[in-house]
Parts: sequence; structure tokens; C-alpha cells
Amino acid sequence: MTEPTTVPTTVPSWPALSLAEATARLTAPGAPFAIAEIPIRGVPNRIWVNAPLTLRDIFVAGRAHGDKTFLVYEDDRASFEAFGRATLALAADLVRGGVRPGDRVVIAMRNLPEWPVAFFAAILAGAIATPLNAWWTGPELDHGFTDSGARVAIVDEERWARIADRRAGYPALERVLIARAPAAPGTESLTDLIGPVPAWGGLPEGRLPDVAIGPEDAATLFYTSGTTGRSKGAVSTQRAGASGVMAHPFSAARAFLRRGEPVPAPDPTAPQKAALLSIPLFHVTGCFATLVTNLHRGGRLVMMRRWDLARAMALIERERCTSAGGVPTIAFQLLDGMAAGTHDLSSLETISYGGAPAPAELVRRLRTAFPAAQPATGWGMTETTATFTHHQGEDYVHRPDSCGPPLPICEAKVMDPEETPLPPGEVGELWVKGPIVIAGYWNRPDADATVFRGGWLRTGDLARIDEEGFITIVDRAKDMLIRGGENIYCGEVESVLYEHPAVVDAAVVGIPHPTLGEEPGAVVAIARGAEAGEEALRAFVAGRLAAFKVPVRILLHDEILPRNPNGKILKSELKKLF
Repeated sequence: MTEPTTVPTTVPSWPALSLAEATARLTAPGAPFAIAEIPIRGVPNRIWVNAPLTLRDIFVAGRAHGDKTFLVYEDDRASFEAFGRATLALAADLVRGGVRPGDRVVIAMRNLPEWPVAFFAAILAGAIATPLNAWWTGPELDHGFTDSGARVAIVDEERWARIADRRAGYPALERVLIARAPAAPGTESLTDLIGPVPAWGGLPEGRLPDVAIGPEDAATLFYTSGTTGRSKGAVSTQRAGASGVMAHPFSAARAFLRRGEPVPAPDPTAPQKAALLSIPLFHVTGCFATLVTNLHRGGRLVMMRRWDLARAMALIERERCTSAGGVPTIAFQLLDGMAAGTHDLSSLETISYGGAPAPAELVRRLRTAFPAAQPATGWGMTETTATFTHHQGEDYVHRPDSCGPPLPICEAKVMDPEETPLPPGEVGELWVKGPIVIAGYWNRPDADATVFRGGWLRTGDLARIDEEGFITIVDRAKDMLIRGGENIYCGEVESVLYEHPAVVDAAVVGIPHPTLGEEPGAVVAIARGAEAGEEALRAFVAGRLAAFKVPVRILLHDEILPRNPNGKILKSELKKLF
């Protein structure tokens, strides 16, 4: 389904329709966004009637866009057809190599054109695509390999260098394919199998593997941040991954109705949309909300290996990108870039972000700086397979603190500690439900028992829901902070600090940051007679955790950290020290 372009306008009588009425019109039987109710894992759930059922259906729909450009990376370009041929060639090779439905195929690389090929090849082979965080250190990657029991790994050279000497500890791992590099001992070159990007169009036409794939089959295994250094694998289904393609088009259509305007019909002759992909594909937002949606609707994906403002502006100008964003940090930097006036950013129609708290002032500044672009935000998590709420247009301007209402196929409620529903406006733990919620955690029945209640997922976020259904996240019940869209569990960093022989007490708290949202700071108590300076402690953590988790400041405390009568560290007091 083509997402209609939404250019903000001012309507004195806004809203022309209530949220409920606009939603009812769009989701009625026979409407483009019609919904129905079916049982999923024994629990009634609402689904999109017209959504693709599986990620394989997404691939087939995407290939139909033919010779249009799909992937752009530096000087490489691949059409939808070329991407399809490379993906089918790799999928066939995986099947010939013994990959069977349910096997895990690890993908560990930065944003490269080979990433989408590896992801969809694994899906078409019936395997469970298992993206690992490319920022992880060797020990963190080691956990992903051992926990998933991957049979095949598709990696870039840098990731393999971090993990190569640990391969003997992965008895299930049979093959390693390295992208954009010659084969190392015990590995194969992915380029030898599918060729470089410019040659993909010359590969055989290929055919879909003869593998049965159903909507409730496991499709992906994304790892969440762990509270004790052990990340949990979240198992998402084919339907969950495919359903997201309806989210943004629905939200755009709802914005038209709320303004009292007709929803424009899809125009197949309209210029191709182009999305700047600057967030990692190993996050559900990059994978499902960006890669999968653009493949389905025929959008051009302009890939960045990593975020850099100057490079981003040059790409927006060169490729006439119509959308950009990812996390609030990027939106703030685009504001700076627009003010500099060094590049033409007028092609932008949407600047969207999520993954971290966004100040209310951001939407107002974006509307001023980019009058022809639509600011948009939303809320989701790994466990909701990306987008659960979406917020744009006048709704976002009038409720800048909210992350928006749930999608029509999703349900949300706020619960008190006794697991009793709270009325509108009251703050409690946010519980969510829908076909996009994960099927469960990988080999973690203990976590399933803690998090799931009769089909509902306990998010750990504290929120309130108003009378119309708009959700506002007010805090996080979990001891976690978000740095520029990256989840950092304080307990994980604290555990590493405790490994240092000089540290006897440690606490990690969030330090406010104007664009990243917050950064990790630590307060530690050092053993009597021991020596350990701030930089030495930061280096110690950096050797064990990804760089974004390393505290930006470490304050040394000369005694045990303050605690309440129950023995819990008073982090509210420690935050004042910064």
C-alpha cells in the first residue's frame, strides 16, 4: 500500500473528526485498513485484513517493483529485481547447505546492501533471521552466538575479527560467510556466492525455495538489552514482521481525516519516495519500520554505514530523500544542518523519530525549520516488533508529550502494582497486546512467565492514557536509560564495574543531554588502599561493553553509596551529584 504524502495545513475547525470516528471509517469492512479478529496463540487479536501474511509476501511484493532503484550505498546501486536475484541466490545456497526451517542464521554487520540480502535469504529459507548488534564487543557477540545456537553466520570482516577466536565454542555453527572481504580460514566469501552489488542484476532469475511458511511461524530473533549482561532473544513471527507495513500509511490517512480532507488515492505514477537509512538495521526500527516498509511500497533506501550529519545532508540533497530520522538526536542535528544552509533539504516530507524521549519543543522547532515536512514520532520496543503507536500531524502538535495512540490492531492499558486496570489519566505500568507482540523469549520460560499475562505484554514503562487513547510515557519502571535511541540497562554496566578489583560499590544513573536524551554516568566507591581513577575505570568498562554503554563520567565516592532502609541505592540522590 502506498503511503499518502501528508503536508501539514492549518484548519481552524480541527479536528474535523474525533480519533474514534476517523479510525472507524478507515478500519470498516471493505476499507483499505479494515480489521478483523482472529485467535493467535489462543488469544483473540485484531489483525489488518489487507496486510501481507508473511515476510516472504513482502519480498514478492517488493520484487514486483522491478527496475526501480531499491538500495543505494555510496556508489553502489541495486534495483528491486537485482536485490531479489541476489537474495534468491543466497537463499538457494543456504537451503543446499542444509539450513532447515527453524535454524538460526546470525547476521552481524553494519548497514551494508548485503544486510537486507542476508536477512531475506534467511527468511525465504525458512530460517529464523537473527540480527546481532554490530556495536557489541566480542564477549557480547559471543553471547548472541551461543544463546541462539546459530547454524550459519553472515558477518562483515570487523565483526568476525571480534569473534573468530571463539568459534570453537559454537558447536552448532557450520558455516560463516564474510561480506565484502576475502574468505578467512574456515569461512567463505559472500561475494563469491552472489557477486558485488553492481553484478546482482546479472544473476540467474532464481525461484522461491519450496519451504512452507505460515503467519505464526517464528521469523526473527532480535536481542534486547540485558539487565545482568545477558541479553534476551525476542522471537517475532512472520505476521508480526509483515504487519508493520500498514502502520505509517494508516497514520497518514488518519491525519487527513482529522483535518477534514479526503484521503488521496495511491498514485502509481508519483515520484519514488526515498528514505535515508541512518539507524542500524539490527534494530527493529531500522529493519521493520524502514527496510521492510520501503521494500513493500517501492521506496528507495539510501543507506548510511553510520550517522554523520554532513554526509547525511549530502545524501538527502543528492538522492532527494523524502524521509529521514530515527531517533531525536538525528532530528536535532538536522535542525542544525538546516540552519547552516549548506545543503538543499527541501525534499524532506517526513522527519520521524522514536526510541528515546523527545522534548515537546522538538516538534515545534521542526515545523518552523521544515514547513513542508511532517514531524512524526511513535513508541515501540523490540518486543512489539517496532511500531506500536504512531503520532503525526496536528495530533502531534497538540499533544507533543504523547507518543500517540495505539495502531487499530493494538491494545493498551495501564495497570497498578496489583495488576488492576487504572482509569484514564492515571499513571501505571503500560501493558500492550496485538499480533505484533513477540511470541516469547528464546529459551527463557522464566522471562515469559514474568512478562506475559494472558496475551498481554508488561512493558515495564510507566505511562498514562487519556480519554481518547493517546499514550504518554512518563518514566521507565525498569532500571534503564536511553542514549540516543540505544537502551542501556544500568545493572549491566554496574556488573562490569563490580568486576574491577578496586570497586566495592557502584551505581549507574542517567545524565541529561540536550540531544541524546541522557547519557550514562556512574558513582563508585573504591576499596580502602586501592587505586583506580576515572579514566582507568572507563577504559575497564570499554574493554567489556559497547562504547555507547561506557559512562561518560565516573565520580569516585569515599564511602558506600547511600541506600534506603531496604538496601536499595538512592539513585535520585546520586543524580544530583552530576
